[in-house]
Amino acid sequence: MASCSRVALVTGANKGIGLAIARALCLQFSGDVVLTARDEARGRAAVQQLQAEGLSPRFHPLDIDDLPSIRALRDFLRREYGGLNVLVNNAGIAFKMDDPTPFDVQAELTLRTNFFATRNVCNELLPIVKPHGRVVNISSFQGSKALENCSEDLQEKFRCDALTEGDLVDLMRKFVEDTKNEVHEREGWPSSAYGVSKLGVTVLSRILARRLDEMRKADCILLNACCPGWVKTDMAGDQAPRTVEEGAETPVYLALLPPDATEPHGQLVSDKVVQNW
Repeated sequence: MASCSRVALVTGANKGIGLAIARALCLQFSGDVVLTARDEARGRAAVQQLQAEGLSPRFHPLDIDDLPSIRALRDFLRREYGGLNVLVNNAGIAFKMDDPTPFDVQAELTLRTNFFATRNVCNELLPIVKPHGRVVNISSFQGSKALENCSEDLQEKFRCDALTEGDLVDLMRKFVEDTKNEVHEREGWPSSAYGVSKLGVTVLSRILARRLDEMRKADCILLNACCPGWVKTDMAGDQAPRTVEEGAETPVYLALLPPDATEPHGQLVSDKVVQNW
């Protein structure tokens, strides 16, 4: 039988910014916090770490690259809570600058996780987000930089308010194919798989927010993308100027927007400020 308790969920939360977000939500969110991770041992170790700090998160395994794993999580949330109040899509990957993996392989793997898997999480979990729910997709200024480095034609497509989710998926697939055919630069793409993946996340967030307005306007769900900044993590390196706690501030701010808030919605937010797109 579903509980009436409120619940917040953070993907990729066993370390780095995800763990910092989970910690902050444990302290500030009025309800349960579910920490998810692909590696169950690491996820449970993160839960134990927070428990040692006096906090009480729950753990549930989630591999966002695996659709059955996403659906198992959805069924757990529906069964235990009757839905979901806060979703923070943090899970993602990035190749190091000096990684020797061929660029087309980097492009395929990076977009598979950062864009396509994040899209799957949204498509499976958005239907169970409760009224006044909050959805936060972790993007990056690397996405904005990638947009600036796209051809004018691609920039126009990505900025178009009439762009559909299907159109966006086609663009993301085209980037991967163009890298395989070694024509991505000629076709107007930048040479940053991570940047293009996060560009996709930002644009997807705008599209999903519009869909929520069309289908569930009365439910007052707010969905945004955000840039946590350059943060000291395994992914970003130790040269970054921000701590994980500082990186978590904007995602947590968006996750905890008050019930009567009507904005931001469908925006890219950095340092709690909406960014021009």
